[in-house]
Amino acid sequence: MQHRHGYRAHEAMVRFARAQPQLWRLLLGLMLVAAVSFAMTAALQVTVAGLFPGAWLQGLADGSNPGAMLVLLGSFAFLSLGVAMAARLFHQRSFATVTGHLRPLVWQFGRVSLYLLGLSLLLMALPPYSMGPPMTPNLPFWTWLGILPLSAAAVLVQTGSEEILFRGYIQQALAARFRSPAVWLLVPSALFALGHYLPVDAGENALLITAWAGLFGLLMADLTARAGTLGPAMAVHFFNNAAALLLFASPTSLNGLALYLIPFDMADTGNLRPWMAVDFALMLVSWLTARLAIRR
Repeated sequence: MQHRHGYRAHEAMVRFARAQPQLWRLLLGLMLVAAVSFAMTAALQVTVAGLFPGAWLQGLADGSNPGAMLVLLGSFAFLSLGVAMAARLFHQRSFATVTGHLRPLVWQFGRVSLYLLGLSLLLMALPPYSMGPPMTPNLPFWTWLGILPLSAAAVLVQTGSEEILFRGYIQQALAARFRSPAVWLLVPSALFALGHYLPVDAGENALLITAWAGLFGLLMADLTARAGTLGPAMAVHFFNNAAALLLFASPTSLNGLALYLIPFDMADTGNLRPWMAVDFALMLVSWLTARLAIRR
C-alpha cells in the first residue's frame, strides 16, 4: 500500500496506456522504434558525410571529435520519433501522454536541476581528495566553452530520449499490463542495463558498469512514478551524462566534447573501481536530492 500511495502520480501517465495494454503492441512498438532509429541514424550520417566531407567523419565510430559527438548524440532524437510513432500506431495515444504534461514536466525538470546544481556546488566546495593520476586536458577551454550550449543541448536530447523510451514508453506499457511495481520498475531497468553491457570495452568491469546502469534505471523509474512526469529523471540523467561526456570523459570513446579525459580506460580495474564506488554514492545522493525537490 505504501508503494501505491507513493506512486499515485504515475497513474496520470499509465491511464492512457490502459486502453491498449496488450504486450504484443509493446513488442511491435519496440521493433518500430528500433527500425526508425536505425534507418534515420544511417540516413543522417550519409547526409552529413555528403554535406561535410572530411577526416572528422572517422569520429562517427567512436565520438572522438566534437562534430562526430554532436551527430551521435543528436541522433538519439530518432528514439523519441520512434516512440511517438509507436504510441500513435499501436496504442492510439499521443506523444504527450508518454512524457507527462509539459508544464509540470518543465517545472519539475527545472526544480530538480536547481537542486542538483546546488549539490554540485556543494561537492566542489569540499576539500580535494586524490583518486589516482590527474586528469588529462582534452579540448582547449575556450573551444569547449564556445560549443558548450550545443554540447549541452545534444546531451539533453540523448538523455531525454532514453528517458522517453525506458521510463516513458516501456514503463507505462508494462504498468498498464501488470499491477506489481516489481515488473514495471525492474524490467525497463534490466533492459537499460543490458544496453550498457560492453565487455569488449570494459573487460572485467563490464558487469559492474552494467549493475550501475541497472540501479540507475531503477532509481529513475522510481522518480518517474513519484513525479508523474519524466522531468525529474531527465534532469538527473542530464546532470550525470553531462559530467561523463562534457567534463571528464573516457580516453577511448565518446570524448569529443569533453574538457578533460580520465587517465585510464573502462577496462582498468585498479583505477576505475574506486571511481565507480564514488559514482554509486553520487547516484544515490542525486536520487535523494531529486526526491527532495519534488516532495509534495
